Amino acid sequence: MNKNFLLKISIKAAIEAGIEILKVYQGDFVFDTKADLSPLTQADLVSNKVINQYLLETGIPIISEENKLDSFEIRQKWSTCWLVDPLDGTKEFIKRNGEFTVNIALVEDGMPTLGVVFVPCTRELYYADVQAGLAIKQVIEEDFSMPQELYPESYLLSLKPSNLDLIRVVGSRSHMNDETTSFIHELKKSYAQVEVVSKGSSLKFCLVAEGLADIYPRFGPTMEWDTAAGHAICKAIGYQVIDNSTKEELRYNKENLLNNYFIVE
Repeated sequence: MNKNFLLKISIKAAIEAGIEILKVYQGDFVFDTKADLSPLTQADLVSNKVINQYLLETGIPIISEENKLDSFEIRQKWSTCWLVDPLDGTKEFIKRNGEFTVNIALVEDGMPTLGVVFVPCTRELYYADVQAGLAIKQVIEEDFSMPQELYPESYLLSLKPSNLDLIRVVGSRSHMNDETTSFIHELKKSYAQVEVVSKGSSLKFCLVAEGLADIYPRFGPTMEWDTAAGHAICKAIGYQVIDNSTKEELRYNKENLLNNYFIVE
């Protein structure tokens, strides 16, 4: 199936889901707590419903945080699948700080090949085709209409040269821990200045892709749907997402969908 066709469907799905998320966000909402103690809002559910409606048209199986998960016996036969987080950063949503996203990625043979990250509150849209080596960041129109063309040259992202004196480290808005603090302390031995930039959700990947940060160490739990879209956007322009245990690229549609710790650089 044509990659641009799949990308347009996933962009449309993310934008439409974002519209529904904002309807909940702008009103009074309550939240439940799932079995893993993570929060769940009505926005997670309505976003998931919209995204499923679009992606089901492709005939490609879907792994979503809010869908019932197929067994690995079934999933291991999938050479291609969608990985979806209908509302990444639910804690940020509840805090009303705007740092939440819609994440949609296409995974082929365990690797992300397309990625879409949409930020409903700011209308920032990130998307990428890994094989083509193209990634975009643009702000869509106030009416939330689809971009008129894919990959406009003025919005292309690119790999930024490193600064030997300053390194900017992405820290989680909600999940900074001792291991991350120790990692940052080690960096201070090699750089004159270490700056910590805090963000929620998959926006941490986007900071690296935009050249607004240099490295993102994640020494805390994440699921595959949290990372696949941001991984694609970073990878498309030459950044690496390395599994801290295997020292190889982070992989997807594993038997256990929990990621190992990783570093983006």
